[in-house]
Amino acid sequence: MGAHNVDKPALSVGYGEDVFKGAIADKYLKKEGLKLADLEDYSWINDASKPDKIAKAMLAWALDKGATSFCHWFQPMTSTFRHGDTGQVQMSMLEFNRDGTTTFELKGKHILFGETDGSSYPNGGMRATHTAGGYLAIDPSSPVFLRDDCMFIPACFVSYNGKALDEKTPLHRAHQAMSKQGARLFKHLGFEVTGMVNNIGLEQELFFIPREAYERRMDLQFTGRTVLGKMPARGQEGCDHYMAPINVVGPAMACMKEIQEQCYKLGIPLKTRHREVAPNQYEFAPEFGSVITQTDQNLVVMQICEEVASKHGLVALLQEKPFSGVNGSGKHNNWSISTLCGAQLLNPGDLTKRSGNPEIFPIVMSAIVAAVDEYGDLMRLAIASPGNDFRLGAMEAPPSVISTYLGTQMTAYLKDFMEGNVYEYKPATTPVDLGVDILPIVHAPAEDRNRTSPFPYGGHRFEFRAVGSSQNVSMVNTVLNAITAKYFATISERIEAGEKAVDVAQDLLKKHSKVIFNGNGYDPKWPDEADKLGITHIDSGVEAINKLVDPKNVAMFKEMGVFDEEECAARREILLEGYIGTIEMEVGCMIDMINQYAIPSAKAAGIDTSAMAEGVTKLKAGLAGIHAATDNFESAKLCRVLRLETMIEVRKIVDEVEAECPANLWSYATYKELLFLDSGKFK
Repeated sequence: MGAHNVDKPALSVGYGEDVFKGAIADKYLKKEGLKLADLEDYSWINDASKPDKIAKAMLAWALDKGATSFCHWFQPMTSTFRHGDTGQVQMSMLEFNRDGTTTFELKGKHILFGETDGSSYPNGGMRATHTAGGYLAIDPSSPVFLRDDCMFIPACFVSYNGKALDEKTPLHRAHQAMSKQGARLFKHLGFEVTGMVNNIGLEQELFFIPREAYERRMDLQFTGRTVLGKMPARGQEGCDHYMAPINVVGPAMACMKEIQEQCYKLGIPLKTRHREVAPNQYEFAPEFGSVITQTDQNLVVMQICEEVASKHGLVALLQEKPFSGVNGSGKHNNWSISTLCGAQLLNPGDLTKRSGNPEIFPIVMSAIVAAVDEYGDLMRLAIASPGNDFRLGAMEAPPSVISTYLGTQMTAYLKDFMEGNVYEYKPATTPVDLGVDILPIVHAPAEDRNRTSPFPYGGHRFEFRAVGSSQNVSMVNTVLNAITAKYFATISERIEAGEKAVDVAQDLLKKHSKVIFNGNGYDPKWPDEADKLGITHIDSGVEAINKLVDPKNVAMFKEMGVFDEEECAARREILLEGYIGTIEMEVGCMIDMINQYAIPSAKAAGIDTSAMAEGVTKLKAGLAGIHAATDNFESAKLCRVLRLETMIEVRKIVDEVEAECPANLWSYATYKELLFLDSGKFK
């Protein structure tokens, strides 16, 4: 980060120096006769007089920082195994002149657009080798940044026909729909705004494990999770890891500090770091920010975690369930909306104060409640990452029932509203007296936390708690913004047809309030009760993926301008292919680990290996059945059975052999070696 300022801690020096925004950008823009306001007004991309000047300012900044290359940085539809989950082709900014000299050059056309092969990424049939064009366009809302010697330009990625080949473009479309439909609705409610913005905050969980042990685990290297492995005598039973002190002389603390340091240089406000529930599990969390920027920054954070960990003799595991028997990792997606003038839609006091209309807040809530009820299947689809097979409903993540928790006060208020009692919602805080005179009175929020709900209201925000840790959250927020936009539009249409806004909201709540559940989502009885109520309950991620082509969902996406039929079908295929490919790799690892490690170790110890050999035969038969399936949906359903039944059955056999085999003869790294990295008692 350069020389440390003697008056400031090291982490505070150089914040944002590697991102082209704010005061740093303004300095270079002024040299080209522009102002920061020109960059922040995204219409500059269509002003012929500005792109060349902005490119020249970026070039000067990059060269001053030692960067000599640039790239368009995009988010292809891809699996969780791609490092960084992004695509890029780094181009030198050096121009080679005919006279043998060189100069550095960057023009407006270079930063605005790019072209690449669209057929070599997962595309669901939208591209082929003979129709391979893929086109890149700068995203002016997400700031350009530097890493090493390269300048990264966030970009959208589409086909020759304008079909989205990435995760970013649909998110922009959904966000735009939410903004426009929100402004349309608010105009009907007497509060004219120019648009809206979705802000999110992402809580990133992950594991750090010793690299030496990782390198003795084929499954972790290839798939990110252990397909075999006996739990040691100690796991997370004592809850002794959660928010415990991070060992200041261990590698985890040094690694986390360097991750934060790199993120700060990129203007990523990675505010929080702490231990999580499972051994070797940790969490980072930034401050809230716009959904576009926060999504981009989260991808950078995950890549930095992986790269920095290796410098400290560690490996960062971002997969949702690396280890059986202890908690897996999630990425809580805290979600809110504000108007461009700053009114917070989910903060009743702020919204009422700025609008002067206490009816707006319950109308907004009616739209969200209705959206969750009707499109819960899409919310379930959005979290259908392969790793979530092992988390949802496993007492560590919300169940696969999509409901929302509003708390007793909010629920009672909306019930009053439904019955015609319209008044301003003023949630009461709860004073908590600690019983000691010198200690302050704690003023708890209006509602207690409900960590068993997939989509609880947490005071001024909703929290989508079921998101997988390895996920690019673009699809998650594409869905949330699109379904909210749809119900903003629905209310507007009914108002325009002559109905009163309050009457429409009351009607929506009466029809959809069944989706409000303030109880214990971990209660074994709840899924059956939810089924009786008609609330979305989809245990299988494969079945959830298939909901992408449900006619009502295709119609909604099309109406909101997010996806058309072809794009929905393509994404379904890509998600199914990703699921199938993941399970094929996991099964292949399990077969090889049994044949190459477990069986030889057992034989050396004089332990019978026939049951393991039979297990390998079952696994191979399962794979053969998958390959014989007639389409990806049927293949994916077979994969799920193989993964959640056959593989677990075979794993039990192998883990029992591991328990019996002398430790010096067992050849792949055990859970005891992989976990407890940061506990001094196990150093």
